[in-house]
Amino acid sequence: MIEVFKTIDKFENIVTTLLEEEGFWVRHKFKVSVSLEEKKQIGKQSAPKPEIDMLAFNLRTNEVLALDVKAYLDSPGAKLSLLQEEHEVPTGRFKLFTSERYRNLVLARLLQDLIALGMANAETKVKLGMIAGKVNQGQSEAIRAHMQAHDWLFWSPEDVKAKVAARNQVKS
Repeated sequence: MIEVFKTIDKFENIVTTLLEEEGFWVRHKFKVSVSLEEKKQIGKQSAPKPEIDMLAFNLRTNEVLALDVKAYLDSPGAKLSLLQEEHEVPTGRFKLFTSERYRNLVLARLLQDLIALGMANAETKVKLGMIAGKVNQGQSEAIRAHMQAHDWLFWSPEDVKAKVAARNQVKS
């Protein structure tokens, strides 16, 4: 089991390096300060503070990526059917992707938190995204199409591998 955690950390480290080389600064495991009243509005008053796996900020574009970054080594991988679900009350593994009310609240509060910390400004755009180390049964392109339809970022396992390969070629 320890090896799985080391591999998951390694995947997140690789993603961090790739993002930094594309001009992003990266912050891991950012807790968004959703109030009790806001939790009541989304029907989850006992829910813990939402945590974004990784934030990536690009100063040139003034954009923050709120990323779900998962190696998915101990699972079948990201599944299109789970990402396509729609829930009024946030439910399941992909709450930010499947509950519009929850997503809007969390991303708006995220921007407010970043502004309060001096890490963003009122013009900063926040974009949701996913970087997956494993995708269920070759669904990468279908997931990409779904994500693009919502203007969300998606890096498939193939994208990550290609970026690592390109990086290694430049270093050679």
